[in-house]
Amino acid sequence: MSTIKACLFDLDGVIVDTAIYHYKAWRRLANSLGFDFTEHDNEKLKGVSRVRSLELILSWGGVSKTTEEQELLATQKNEWYVEMISHMTPAEILPGAKQFVEDCRAAGLKTALGSASKNSMTILEKINMVNLFDAIIDGTKVSKAKPDPEVFLKGAEELGVKPEECVVFEDAIAGIEAAIAGGMKSVGIGSPDVLGKANLVVSGLSEMTLDKLEDVGK
Repeated sequence: MSTIKACLFDLDGVIVDTAIYHYKAWRRLANSLGFDFTEHDNEKLKGVSRVRSLELILSWGGVSKTTEEQELLATQKNEWYVEMISHMTPAEILPGAKQFVEDCRAAGLKTALGSASKNSMTILEKINMVNLFDAIIDGTKVSKAKPDPEVFLKGAEELGVKPEECVVFEDAIAGIEAAIAGGMKSVGIGSPDVLGKANLVVSGLSEMTLDKLEDVGK
């Protein structure tokens, strides 16, 4: 597998799609504050931290809250979100995702999860994929949000590989920028119009093969 020794995967939008749960929780919060929150608004929050997401939502609703009140609101949203994801099953793994991770491991590549979510472990346990990652770097281990490369650099460090030996799989432009900032190759999951900075863009991991991965590493 030439220069590639490890694959680092974002969770949301790559392995599973929990966007609907984030959307429902944020919308419930917005409604409780007297305004609505649309799916179009939700798209603007891709790859954005919970704290920053709340700030944006409050500004869109024309609502002002103190720092303490914002902390309570963010906690409330997360409680609603966690309650929803606690019912997830392996059926919610995105097409081809588990198979490709297994293929990478069978080929001798190391695998890591790199997600800003503090709920990553809960999701991985619900979909039975914890044992498919040699390292799990999530919001409990990092403090800087993408496009800062911290989450991926920590992943490479825990795997014992150099950044240039890693390929990152991401569905958000901030994640692709984080991979580039960290000196890593990247595969975008989604639209080439949005993720054009990636070395390769596919619609989902069902399109990925080890041959394509090797081409990315060249």
